[in-house]
Amino acid sequence: AAARLAAEQEVENLSGLSPNPEKDIFVVRENRTTCLMAEFAAKFIVPYDVWASNYVDLITEQADIPLSRGAEMKGKCGTNESELEISWLEQAYTLTLFFLKEGHNTSRGQEAFWRLSRIQFSYDTAERTYFKDAVSPGKHTASSHRLSALVTPAGKSYECQAQQTISLISSDHQKSVQLLLSEVRIQPFDITADFVFSEEHKCPVDQREQLEETLPLILGLILGLVIVITLCVYHIHHKLTANQVRIPRDRSQYKHMG
Repeated sequence: AAARLAAEQEVENLSGLSPNPEKDIFVVRENRTTCLMAEFAAKFIVPYDVWASNYVDLITEQADIPLSRGAEMKGKCGTNESELEISWLEQAYTLTLFFLKEGHNTSRGQEAFWRLSRIQFSYDTAERTYFKDAVSPGKHTASSHRLSALVTPAGKSYECQAQQTISLISSDHQKSVQLLLSEVRIQPFDITADFVFSEEHKCPVDQREQLEETLPLILGLILGLVIVITLCVYHIHHKLTANQVRIPRDRSQYKHMG
């Protein structure tokens, strides 16, 4: 049964198709049908301890760890729960995203949504590409706490071009690890076409930026319309008053009338 399940599930790293070298693309397929798709650029900011120059005090350095292209991946699709696991640099770093679909009571009745419910990031400070001279090097895990991110109506994909920051708490003396996500497009449930995202649900930041971009255009159109209406009213008023007899203000001119 396990062999059959493995044969029926496919995972693909399609990051090479992205023109952005910092953006990764992952696809999970079950029974020859896409069940999870994710595109995003990710970077972790991880604090770690090193010895000061006196070799007595500890100071905190910062490692900036990007999600590498060519990463290995695993996936699991379910009706209400899905997972995406990504590992790179010989599994020195592993990012796992947990998705949950659930119903909520709204003014319109019961509606279904999905969200990113948990993030787990495992890293090894003994890895020398990003960690230099770490004190007591070893493996650590940073996890989210009561996370409810990327909330999206069921049947839609989540899209957000703007950068988002999610804080994770590390097992390394409770240090705060920052996950920076950008150019995100994710759908872990209800994909109806193979390799194709469903209709997008834009994040509030993108919606606000889109409004800020279109608002000057809308205001310009309204101003132009007001000017046109004003000119039309003036033209009509001028035409009507031009046909009326003008009564001289100087009464001495009355003798010339009639």
